[in-house]
Amino acid sequence: MSQRQLKVGYFVLEGLNSFATVQYLYYFYFFTEKTFGFSTKANLAAAALNGALTAIGSFFGGKFAQKQGYHKALKLGFLIMTLSLAIGSQLSSPIAHVCVMGTMVLGMCLTWPTLEALVSEGEPAGRLEQVVGLYNVIWAGTGALAYFVGGALLQRWPRSIFYMPAAIECLQLALLFWLERQSKRKARSANGPVHESEISDLESRLATLPTPAALRPDSAKKNKRPPAGEQKTFVRMAWLANPFAYIAINSLVAIIPSLAAKLGLSTTLAGIICSTWCFARMMAFLLLWLWPGWHYRFGWLVTAYLSLVASFVSILLAANVFWLVCAQIVFGFALGLIYYSSLFYSMDCSDTKGEHGGIHEAAIGAGNFAGPAVGAVALQLLPGLPHSAAWAVSTCLLVGLGGLLIIRRNGKKT
Repeated sequence: MSQRQLKVGYFVLEGLNSFATVQYLYYFYFFTEKTFGFSTKANLAAAALNGALTAIGSFFGGKFAQKQGYHKALKLGFLIMTLSLAIGSQLSSPIAHVCVMGTMVLGMCLTWPTLEALVSEGEPAGRLEQVVGLYNVIWAGTGALAYFVGGALLQRWPRSIFYMPAAIECLQLALLFWLERQSKRKARSANGPVHESEISDLESRLATLPTPAALRPDSAKKNKRPPAGEQKTFVRMAWLANPFAYIAINSLVAIIPSLAAKLGLSTTLAGIICSTWCFARMMAFLLLWLWPGWHYRFGWLVTAYLSLVASFVSILLAANVFWLVCAQIVFGFALGLIYYSSLFYSMDCSDTKGEHGGIHEAAIGAGNFAGPAVGAVALQLLPGLPHSAAWAVSTCLLVGLGGLLIIRRNGKKT
């Protein structure tokens, strides 16, 4: 089995992982609201815990994968997620379910940095653009599908948020063991017997063999990279912008159950209508994948960030479904460019992709914590003020815009 064929398997793992995690984590807040009567403030607090664990777990998860091996990290992550979901399906206490969610998130933290590194490792600059683009389209597409159908599944079978993701994790484990065997077999045939820790390095060397002409980027001119100092500035800006984007995402996901109730949407309709931003983000990934002209362009990044702030406020204040859908389309496209920037710049400017993938995911976790935490505090301090959580999170997003401009200004000085 060739390196490219192995990567097809890793892309399959990525798609399955996205479907499973979205179905569970995005509908966890519907589950807690309907089963335990969680308020918006309680759901925001749970979402903040999710984000804090993601930030810590992803940082160390990326380091673990880099040192101990990608396959070992994935096996441990998938196993923790499977066991957490299986146990959660049998529990009935709200505190126990929050603990299950936390454990599942820690397992997940071993998977995303590792998958990002596996698909990016050993790719030359021209092909890296294509690989990262495909990676984004796959996880966004399968995640959008999970959000779209998850509402109907939850409404008809509440425990589906445990059983289906657990079944998918079992399938992932089986596929991973097979891919690991194929990887070891390829490594032995190429270089004699090797240890597990050497496999990633060997695959990296094999992946640098000349690419067929049809797949070669025709474009050293089109995709000219800026000086190293400017590249680092873009990495810093993207690492700042992306967690702020996830401040908006995780706050929105936790608030959607109450938003759906305000607009009179059933769980099924909420899943269909409120997944619009997920499909818009997927389309943004596809367009950005096909057109690399946005690389290292500050104008695109700052426009996406401004659109993010405006659309986030519009979604939370939407008075009807039409306005909600329109705002979500803008929101999804803004998120697409911001996320793509963070992941692409992280992989493009790094030789330790496992660690940089971990930093990228940890930044997402920081955003996932900060947004819901700010919203929950606002609801606690200003319970009588309408939309206090929305305005508090929006103010937080504007702080991020200021940080983005400062990094840009300082980068120009150096």
